[in-house]
Amino acid sequence: MIRVRQIEIPVNAVSDSKIKREIVKKLKIPVSSLFSYHIHKESIDARKKPNLFFVYEIDVQVKDEEEILKKRKSNDIMKTPRENYSFYPTGTLPLSNRPVIVGAGPAGLFATYLLASEGYRPLLIERGACVEERKKEVETFWKTGVLNPNSNVQFDPENRGRKVFEIFVKHGAPKEILYKNKPHIGTDLLFFVIQNMRNEILKMGGEIRYKTCLTDINIENNKLKSITVNGQEIIKTDVLVLATGHSSRDTFSLLYHKKMKMEPKPFAVGVRISHPQKMIDKNQYGVEEHERLGASSYKLTYHATNGRGVYTFCMCPGGYIVNSSSEKGYLAVNGMSNYARDSKVANAAILVTICPDDFGFSPLDGIFYQKELEKKAYMLGKGKIPIQRLEDFKKNRISKQFDSSFLSFKGEYQSANLNLLFDEDILESLKEGIASFGKKIKGFDMDDTLLAGVE
Repeated sequence: MIRVRQIEIPVNAVSDSKIKREIVKKLKIPVSSLFSYHIHKESIDARKKPNLFFVYEIDVQVKDEEEILKKRKSNDIMKTPRENYSFYPTGTLPLSNRPVIVGAGPAGLFATYLLASEGYRPLLIERGACVEERKKEVETFWKTGVLNPNSNVQFDPENRGRKVFEIFVKHGAPKEILYKNKPHIGTDLLFFVIQNMRNEILKMGGEIRYKTCLTDINIENNKLKSITVNGQEIIKTDVLVLATGHSSRDTFSLLYHKKMKMEPKPFAVGVRISHPQKMIDKNQYGVEEHERLGASSYKLTYHATNGRGVYTFCMCPGGYIVNSSSEKGYLAVNGMSNYARDSKVANAAILVTICPDDFGFSPLDGIFYQKELEKKAYMLGKGKIPIQRLEDFKKNRISKQFDSSFLSFKGEYQSANLNLLFDEDILESLKEGIASFGKKIKGFDMDDTLLAGVE
């Protein structure tokens, strides 16, 4: 196949016939040529807004491909590279027992899926409930504030990424994620995709056990022999894949006390920021709404004067700020969007980089640092998500009222002073970063901009 790049078409003019005409023009082949194509990548060029363009990379199957490639005079035409993911074993010894995967988040789910597809009959254990039960428990938490720590939101160069998307599509995700520059499934659709993947794992010989928590790792003569789950049952295994999430702090403690090799790493902390989606669309597209494009996103970075990096992360167009607490008495926030991205409010994390110098050099010190922030957030919001207007954040005062066009939450919220969450240099970095982002997106730092913490 031949890959053709830089096919640019006005957003409102995209059609199958238009794409074919552009392919013919690029390849300099007769209009009557018989060929097929599929879109490899689609991105948006908004540099001339409100005149917007889709920019495509397209793979074309046509006769005389080698002749066409020989005659090419542009770097935008090339032989389609091989981009399939290949699964190959890295060990050499036969396994006496099946592999065990701990954690049914993305890493654990895909590790289990691939091992099952290759006949290894893996066992996946997950401390929380299945996705159907967890969905109900999380929705109850958002409505009532009653948390089940084991069923929270957070537990949820080799072409691995494309393989992930292909598996998602096979199990019900929209096909467009295979070529969109910023692929999006949506939390609501992902619920069904995960169920379908789970059922396929079972068909391929894998096993999944929920409400099953890793409580010990049993090693003899420097070799893994078995694991203990729920404090009592022993499961023999030769291979253990730890795909635990951010919330499995007890597992990290277990590894530390087992003298496993661990090292602290930098991470980032901050707040969620929200704006009316129309404001973001106006800046990104030149119009407040665009039927063909849907809700727009952004990605911003800044280097603060104190040397810290400030950046946006996990931007959720038309989304919600959600209470993603994982322990009672502690509070953290995150963001989500459904497939339709239709909440009319955009939100994103604004994060400040920190390193082991900030929290200590023990592998567990970063966890203690996180827990301290989450406990502060819980106390500030009295168990609810603490929120504050940007103007009040800058003036170090509690907000008395909020513009409803900035509010989109899953979970209750409470006015609070977010300045009490962080040390002065983190606060300084956040305020500098937001001001800088206001120069890139008009209105980003307006007074009514809403902040929620802690992320």
